[in-house]
Amino acid sequence: MNPPLGHPAPWPAPGKLNLFLHVVGRRADGYHDLQTAFQFIELADSLRFYQRPPDVIERLSEVPGVAPADDLVVRAAALLAAHVRTAASPAPGVAIALEKRLPVGGGVGGGSSDAATVLVALNELWRTGLSPQALATLGFQLGADVPVFVLGRAAWAEGAGERLEPVDFPERTYVVVRPDVAVATAEIFKAPELTRDSPITTIAGFLQAGGRNDCEPVVRRRYPQVAAALDWLGRFAPAQLTGTGSCVFAALPDASSAQAVLAQLPRAWQGWVTAGHNRSPLIERLRLERATGSQRSAGTAR
Repeated sequence: MNPPLGHPAPWPAPGKLNLFLHVVGRRADGYHDLQTAFQFIELADSLRFYQRPPDVIERLSEVPGVAPADDLVVRAAALLAAHVRTAASPAPGVAIALEKRLPVGGGVGGGSSDAATVLVALNELWRTGLSPQALATLGFQLGADVPVFVLGRAAWAEGAGERLEPVDFPERTYVVVRPDVAVATAEIFKAPELTRDSPITTIAGFLQAGGRNDCEPVVRRRYPQVAAALDWLGRFAPAQLTGTGSCVFAALPDASSAQAVLAQLPRAWQGWVTAGHNRSPLIERLRLERATGSQRSAGTAR
């Protein structure tokens, strides 16, 4: 394997929870107008980057059911490479090793977070020089959830999810449960029974009264495994769907209470105790890269 790019520590790609999700309209471009609140969780994928010859983008890890050309990790690297490549100079190469912990089709943003981490890391490692906002705009081409992961702040989101306002939400302890099923996001947003006219709310209104997930009734009817998980977790605390699922979550008073719930998890399901965070660990990893890069530069100058 070729040497690592930059510091050898892995780059995190954290999951997220949608603390609520209202569908307030339908757009001509195929997206829906939403209101939602994103918060990061400790559960995360991790990525490492290795040197490759110019214009070579390679995925080192197998992702079941996802061909390399379709993988958001590869697509994100190729998208950024297009900004680096010129007629006179090829783009740098990279090999990407991905360790998956976030469940595929779980509604916790795994693919979007992986893509965002690729954009942030390679922007630094390739010295591309794009601003965080420019990277977020680029990332929106890969998915509506990518920008919030690029910017690394818990946020109130509107539009298709790209209009973001940083907000510090209460950082709670969550139990996250994934029943033995994956949910296709496109299927849920195409469902004729999906409610698309929720009243507009405000940040203050949500913080005071809470919200719901408009996708939940559709997912409940179409995926009985998710309905069962919601009912089971709801025995311990108010449970709700994140994104279009299949993961469901509930806030518990503390880690010991959450572990007690997790100990009773049905064997066919996966579950985690995880904390909510308003800052992505990707921010700290970027700082580490910049600090070690500065040290290397200083050592070279001496």
